[in-house]
Amino acid sequence: GTLAWLFFTSLIIVFYSYFGYGIVLGLLVKLKGKKNNYDIYPDEHLPEVAMVVAAFNEQDYIIAKIENCLKLNYPQEKLHLYFVTDGSDDLTSKIIALFPQVKIFHQPARQGKLAAVDRVMKFIKEPVTIYTDANAMINAEAVRNMVRHFQNEAVGAVAGEKCVIAEDDAASTGEGIYWKYESTLKKWDYQLHTVVGAAGELFAIRTRLYEKPEPDTLIEDFVMTMKIATQGYRVAYEPEAKAMESSSESLEEEMKRKVRIAAGGLQAVWRLKHVLNPFRYGLVTFQFISHRVLRWTLAPLALLVLFFTNIFLIQTGHWFWWTMFTGQLLFYLLAIIGFYLDRLDIRTKALFIPLYFTFMNLNVYLGLLKLIAGNQSVVWDKAKRK
Repeated sequence: GTLAWLFFTSLIIVFYSYFGYGIVLGLLVKLKGKKNNYDIYPDEHLPEVAMVVAAFNEQDYIIAKIENCLKLNYPQEKLHLYFVTDGSDDLTSKIIALFPQVKIFHQPARQGKLAAVDRVMKFIKEPVTIYTDANAMINAEAVRNMVRHFQNEAVGAVAGEKCVIAEDDAASTGEGIYWKYESTLKKWDYQLHTVVGAAGELFAIRTRLYEKPEPDTLIEDFVMTMKIATQGYRVAYEPEAKAMESSSESLEEEMKRKVRIAAGGLQAVWRLKHVLNPFRYGLVTFQFISHRVLRWTLAPLALLVLFFTNIFLIQTGHWFWWTMFTGQLLFYLLAIIGFYLDRLDIRTKALFIPLYFTFMNLNVYLGLLKLIAGNQSVVWDKAKRK
């Protein structure tokens, strides 16, 4: 009947969003993937690069960040540092002023990261702009590894890799496993055609392709790179450009971040809905729906449908429905146990996956509520990092 149909449709959606796309993508890459290995540029051909860092009240990290930028293996005369500290009322801008190598932009008004970055973009003349977070440390070869992709005219942006400094609690281990899987998907996404959206910790664009996202955009990194992909350029993926960040202090802190990302994801899907037209965007549409849209919209909904249709289907008394329901109950029970153990500082690897999975999907609902209530501010509350 209808219930069984709903159940299986939901099962297929959940399976496809989390595993199926990986399988299909892997096969497609084997069949028609592009090679994408560009040699490192010889020094004299390296492009001029602007590195933009938005730092809001980051006095604890800022010296480490500047030293990290100055140690990058890239000709110093070609790497220009732009730090913007709008709205900071701690010592961040005073500390940066001690480093003559850094151009600093500061104004007392706080309008959010997007406005701050946009203000700096007007001054940038370099052909390549790299964005990186103030609390993310990057490996010495990162810039070199990223810019080499621009030797290909078809590439408009390059996504780096976010690395979570592993600690052994739920916020990090779940995150760690999830990111490893994501990295494989991104590598294949790029081989097939393009990465769908970059993580803000570290990414590069051709400066001329910069388009300011709408002022209330919640995940500007994703929207900026998606806009480049919709202009017909490819977004490359460079796993050897790493941004190291410590993971969020606790699940509650991680939740703050994930709810914001979920609200931003829903907002981005809504604003990029024209990209859902395969006749106009081809592979970009397929990759956008498979890798992002389903996870941010249909998959969390499908999980609810799976659970509730299953309750009614048990009444047929068939062993299959009982087995499926028991499986679902166990999975969520493990997630709940994992959550309480995590709060008691007891961590077990076995419970990470159910906990992290449930947590990610729950945050989509919380993000939706925030969006509807209209109170997910662009000026964001930073998650406390370890």
